Amino acid sequence: MAGIKMRCGHTSIYSKMHITNSGMCIVNTFGRHENGHSFKIQLSSGHHIMATETTRSSVLILGAKGHLGQAAVNAFAAAGWRVIAQARSPMTNKWMANVETLECDALDTAKIIAAVPKVDVIVHALNPNYARWDALLPPVTSAVIAIAKASGGMLMVPGNVYNFGTSLPLLLSETTPFSADTGKAALRIQMEQTIAAAAAEQGFKSVVIRAGDFIGGSGTWLDMAITKSLDKGMVTSMGPDNLAHAWAYLPDLAEVFVRVAEQRSALTNFQVLHYPGITASGSDLHAALEAITGRKLKSKALPWWLFQMMALFSPMLRAVLQMRYLWQRPHGLVGTRLEHLIGRLPATSLQTALAASLPQLRTKSAPVRQ
Repeated sequence: MAGIKMRCGHTSIYSKMHITNSGMCIVNTFGRHENGHSFKIQLSSGHHIMATETTRSSVLILGAKGHLGQAAVNAFAAAGWRVIAQARSPMTNKWMANVETLECDALDTAKIIAAVPKVDVIVHALNPNYARWDALLPPVTSAVIAIAKASGGMLMVPGNVYNFGTSLPLLLSETTPFSADTGKAALRIQMEQTIAAAAAEQGFKSVVIRAGDFIGGSGTWLDMAITKSLDKGMVTSMGPDNLAHAWAYLPDLAEVFVRVAEQRSALTNFQVLHYPGITASGSDLHAALEAITGRKLKSKALPWWLFQMMALFSPMLRAVLQMRYLWQRPHGLVGTRLEHLIGRLPATSLQTALAASLPQLRTKSAPVRQ
């Protein structure tokens, strides 16, 4: 059964009934519940839970076509949530049946609110053009705040390590001071402060889940730089190979979002949580890639000097160069507060995450050395 497709200003209603082997009726109802029927959800463990309109949670994922957005749709849907996946253009993903798609510009808040007047959780997975954050982050932040206020849902925001500036320490906790010594650090700090103030003044909840660079999807450091020449037996080094770097495997991070959302009643109006994910050096990446491919790999340094020359004509490369320091400073995230809230954290190994995320590795037939 396919998910529902919505356009702004209209919500469809769709139900399908199934008969279990025991003769019990399972009703999956997507869209608005008109009759208050209960329905049954089968968990991956094989157990069942009964749910009603008031107990089945709903989530609006803004930016569902992006890296985190797609992972979040999959994770929330697998956990049995009613999922509304928003994107500006049509989505061709083969979502689970409990996913509705909403084609609408994220800045058109009136239409989004009309289509989704009430929701339990909003995931802000919008990804503005990296070179235009100064112009795009403020209106995007205002839009997600407006949607959270109108819908009454808890706003979930992915955070990064930019807030700590160019002198970030080795271990980053929720109490580590920020340093707005780069343009992107200043913009991210301002965004979080704006959301925190709005949550306090306007009465909705919000949580920032801070994590490292993504493992998964295309257009990341991993596929565009580090493993770009892997087919030639080469791994690109971003900086000194002995420095720790914070990474987040997207399926694991998306699971964290789901589990935090399930504990939303325990959260304050605004809270920050750190997900440590995978802390790995360049040497760790190199070793994991050799284990996956089953062969020795050479290493070459990224030609930052070439980036500097090209940046004279490319706003995107100028933006990328501003963040080079992240490959020159060892850092990792401390997840004690998050673990206290949700229990044991998802911790896929670096080798498994790389093998699952990079297309050129998924096709390798070489056995993985343990």
